[in-house]
Order: sequence, then C-alpha cells, then structure tokens
Amino acid sequence: MHFLVIGIIAYFFDKKNWKHNWIILALTMLVDIDHIFANPLFDPHRCGIGFHPLHSQIAIIFYILGAVFLKKGIFKLIFIGLSFHMLTDFLDCLFTFYKCGSCYDNSALKQLIQINVSN
Repeated sequence: MHFLVIGIIAYFFDKKNWKHNWIILALTMLVDIDHIFANPLFDPHRCGIGFHPLHSQIAIIFYILGAVFLKKGIFKLIFIGLSFHMLTDFLDCLFTFYKCGSCYDNSALKQLIQINVSN
C-alpha cells in the first residue's frame, strides 16, 4: 500500500504531474526515521502508532489538519502522504493485533485510546 496506492493518490491529486507527486508521496515515508530511536530498533510485534514521536497523536492530528485545510499544493500533498502513511501503519497495527492479542495489551495505541476514552 505504501507504494501502489500512493500512485493512485498522486494521479487524482494532479493527473499531469502524477509521477512527480508520486515521488513526493514516497518521500513522506521518511517519517519512519523516528524508528531509529526505538529500542529495540525493530520489533515485528510493535505498533508504531503512539509509540514513535512522529507517529504520535499530536503529530497525526497535525498531518490530518494540514491535509484538510491547506490549499492544493506541495505542502497539502505532503500532509496527505503523511496522513496516508499513518493510516497504513494503523492497518498494520490491526493485523499485528489480530495475530497477537497480547501485543495490543502492551501497545502505546491501547494506552492512547484509554486516555482519550477516560477524558
């Protein structure tokens, strides 16, 4: 989804410049640079949403607001790419939790949901 679907997004964003837009959207995957701060660096059972700094609730809200409220342009496209990246990471979390119930119990996403529900 990180590569194929962003081509579709790029095409519908601007049909003339879809290749250029696809590259911009692909570059938004650099948001995963925050994974280098995790210990361990890679954990196949970890959900990144709520765990990594650029995958935090505040960051995600910022990405969505940028995607919704900015006028058509490169920054709007970047925020669309970041929002889509968070969606694909969230779907990956759901697949992980489906296979590993205890992974959800130990996830930052569960803690984030509980904090928001209790407030």
